[in-house]
Amino acid sequence: MQLIDANLLFRKLRKNLGDKNCEFAPEHIDEIIAAYLNFQPIERQIDANNDPVGIAVQIFDNSDFGYHKVTIERPDRRRAQFSAERLESLRFDKSLREPMEQLWAEHGEAVYTPGFLKSQTKAIQAWCDEREIALNTKQRAKLIDTESWVAQRDLIKVGMQLMQAIGTEETADFNAFSEQVTKVLKASKIKLSATEKNAILNAVSWYSEDAVKVIDKSIFLTKAELATLGERLGCEAADLADFGLYKQPDGSYLTYASSGDLRDTESVPLKDSIHRYFRAEVKPHVDEAWINLDTVKIGYEISFNKYFYRHKPLRSLDDVTRDILALEQKADGLIADRRSCLRALLRADFFERGLSERPVAARQRNPDKAQRNGSVEHYSYEDIYG
Repeated sequence: MQLIDANLLFRKLRKNLGDKNCEFAPEHIDEIIAAYLNFQPIERQIDANNDPVGIAVQIFDNSDFGYHKVTIERPDRRRAQFSAERLESLRFDKSLREPMEQLWAEHGEAVYTPGFLKSQTKAIQAWCDEREIALNTKQRAKLIDTESWVAQRDLIKVGMQLMQAIGTEETADFNAFSEQVTKVLKASKIKLSATEKNAILNAVSWYSEDAVKVIDKSIFLTKAELATLGERLGCEAADLADFGLYKQPDGSYLTYASSGDLRDTESVPLKDSIHRYFRAEVKPHVDEAWINLDTVKIGYEISFNKYFYRHKPLRSLDDVTRDILALEQKADGLIADRRSCLRALLRADFFERGLSERPVAARQRNPDKAQRNGSVEHYSYEDIYG
């Protein structure tokens, strides 16, 4: 692929055409066409002031512009504790929290009365429009569905039962906490969907750096499965931790739940190895991170600044100092010249107005006598203009 940077080839228009104030001259067009047809790199020229001039051309492979967009995961670490305040957040659907909070604050228990919310449809829509809250058809239907409100209230009741059985002690081991919740639900014969159970667990837990990593699952892999997995990932069995598989003493492999807030992405050049890049650029800074190859995407980007920008060295301190001193001397000379001209103009104005300096001398010798005699005071040039 050929990139031609001709942004320094232009001539100014005599009159602007809208936002356009310059154009290619015929000789510029000829130079661009010649560069295109030659298909050879051209180094940009530098003038006497060390500024770039003329045209520049570079030749690349298509893959030079490509990159892998790789997701970098980090483990979730959570603390957990039951409390009535945290469970109260279950009253509102996460995607409809703001309008549901408004309805609850305004109408209270009436929202659980069959048919009541449908009578508030226009008022709800007006409230959302006023605050520029856009709801799709499914969300609007769910917002006025009494059964949805009741289901959210039932989750609070289940959470309260769990709190009575488990207690309100805070724990840094979310894995043990989750297992305990599962046991209590099973013992109480309470059936919850995975979504409902996760809603309760998320309501009473939060991320904490000093907490235990949250385990996603534990798996056993045969030698054949390990070989296939290593071939797909392009790594040895000892490097599986870089891809989120952590070997345990019993031979199993653990995977950890990832934290959405800590998730990051890296752009790895197509010509580079994702694993090599990760080991060199990510692992030294975030030891517990891993690569999520399932989300890798390929993209392309062409940035002219990246390929054609040339750094212009800064001037030396001595050169800058000399210029500043020269400007100061020039400025002092201009100020002195202006001051002399101003004084000459003021002196001419003084004498044109017929002012005399001699009475002033008499006044200065005996000001009290001049005051008593009522003589007219005259001022000197220096008195008036300094």
